[in-house]
Amino acid sequence: MKLNSQGPSFVAEVSSNHHRDLERCLEFIRTAAEIGCDAVKFQLFRVRELFAPEALRHDPRLLAREDWELPVEFLPRLAKGCNEAGIRFSCTPFYLEAVEELLPFVDFYKVASYELMWDDLLKACARTGKPVVLSTGMATLPEVNHACAVLRNAGCRDLTLLHCVSSYPAKPEDCNLAAIGTLRDSCQCPVGWSDHSVDPGVIFRAVHRWGATMVEFHLDLEGQGAEFSSGHCWLPEAMRQVIASVRTGIRAEGDGRIGPATSEMKERQWRADPEDGLRPLRTTRKDLGRA
Repeated sequence: MKLNSQGPSFVAEVSSNHHRDLERCLEFIRTAAEIGCDAVKFQLFRVRELFAPEALRHDPRLLAREDWELPVEFLPRLAKGCNEAGIRFSCTPFYLEAVEELLPFVDFYKVASYELMWDDLLKACARTGKPVVLSTGMATLPEVNHACAVLRNAGCRDLTLLHCVSSYPAKPEDCNLAAIGTLRDSCQCPVGWSDHSVDPGVIFRAVHRWGATMVEFHLDLEGQGAEFSSGHCWLPEAMRQVIASVRTGIRAEGDGRIGPATSEMKERQWRADPEDGLRPLRTTRKDLGRA
C-alpha cells in the first residue's frame, strides 16, 4: 500500500493517548496532517475481551485500561475528520466484531504484533478486501510467513509488514533494522518500520538504508497522553522535523547520472583552465575582458 509518492508513508499511532475525548481525537488528526503524516491510526479494543479472565484476576490493574477504550460511536466522526484533513484513517481491531464495526470507515486495517498468531482475526480483516498492515514484533520468521499465508489465502491482495520491536521504548541496539530486508525477501511484500525508539537516527536508517516504505510511530500532543510516560511516544514538532528531513533526503537521491547539475553550470566556467591552472577558463576570461 503506497500512501505517498515522495518516499515512505508516515502513520501517526494515537494508541491510548486520546482520553476518550472526541475533540482531542480530532486534534490528533489535524496535528498528524499538519506535521506531514499520510494517515492516522487508532485502536478499537475492549479490555474484557482483550485479556483472558485469568490475566485480569492476576492483575486487576489491567481493568483500569477501560478508560483507554475508544468509543465506537466516535468512528464516523473520526473518518470524516481524516477526510477533511486529507489523510487516511486506520484502526486496529482487537476483537472480531471490531472488524465489521470498522469496515465502513477505515481505509486500511492494522493488525498489532500481539495478534499476529490469531488466524481468525487475520482472515476477518483479509475478507473485507481492504489493505492490511501487520506488525511483526516478537515473531519468528515462520510465524510471519504463516500469517502472510493466512492473509493471502483469505483474500488479502494488499499487504504491508512493519518490522518492530515490541518494547516500550525500544533501544536502538535492539531494533535490528536489517530484518526489514529479510522480511521483504521472504514475504515478497512492502516492509516498513513501526517505531518505538523515538530516535531520529533509527528512522533515517530504516528508510534510507533498508527501504522502509511505511513508518508508524506513536504520537502524543503535549505529553499528557496515557502512554507518554512510557517513553515511546513522539511529540509533534520533533516528528515534523524527522518527516521533513526524510523527505529532503529522498529528494536528494537523484538518478545517479554523473554530470553537472543545472545549478552548477555557471560555476563550471570558473574552473581552472587546463593550460595554465588559473581560474576561470580562458574562454570565460575573454568574456570578462569585454565586460
